[in-house]
Amino acid sequence: MAEPPDDDEGPLVLSSAALDALKEFYVDRDARQKQFEDLKAVAESGHDEATASYKPLSMEAFAEDWNESQFWYSDDTAVALAEELLAGATVETTIAVVSAPSVFVQIKNLLAKEGKPEKERPKISLLEFDKRFEVFPEFVFYDFKAPLKLPPALKGCATRVICDPPFLSEDCQTKAALTVRWLSKAWNTDDYRLIVCTGERMESLINKLYRPAVGGSGGIKKVDEDSEEDFRGRSF
Repeated sequence: MAEPPDDDEGPLVLSSAALDALKEFYVDRDARQKQFEDLKAVAESGHDEATASYKPLSMEAFAEDWNESQFWYSDDTAVALAEELLAGATVETTIAVVSAPSVFVQIKNLLAKEGKPEKERPKISLLEFDKRFEVFPEFVFYDFKAPLKLPPALKGCATRVICDPPFLSEDCQTKAALTVRWLSKAWNTDDYRLIVCTGERMESLINKLYRPAVGGSGGIKKVDEDSEEDFRGRSF
């Protein structure tokens, strides 16, 4: 028969290494919360007001959640994608960013850097599952499991779309493609741009899902991240 624990042993005491790790965790948590509050303040201050003393937005306030298949792009990659979506954009352009918040953040940074007032900028929507991004007025809640459960005003509005389906499964990729089709203003036009970011093993499925969607002179073309080619009008 096991003996009962000896209450005289006293409370458990963490080692110095464990205490240091715990302190570091709380410091990081508090710093991230401060970044998030600062980001929220900028987002709520309005575009024109924020531009006057603009501090570039960062994804550091949003920790990746691997359980939700969140893996942010590097700044260089996000900027490259944002630049492709903005190239030649006008006030008539509508950009839909689907499950790619790091690209959305860089689009915001590039537009702010240009210094144009809100009325002279292209329209942007961020379709995203993570409600932390509600700090941005462009946020629209999006769950790929309900691909068409979106505000009716978004139907057929987008002239440029970037989509990064969160999971490498046929179900997720197919439903994300339904969303892209629903959002897009027109197919087979030279000014329509679609960037689909996904794993290489999804290539054949992507070709099947999007081939009718991206016509014009470009068609669908795979582009690796380190390629010197541009991404316009292409899936990769």
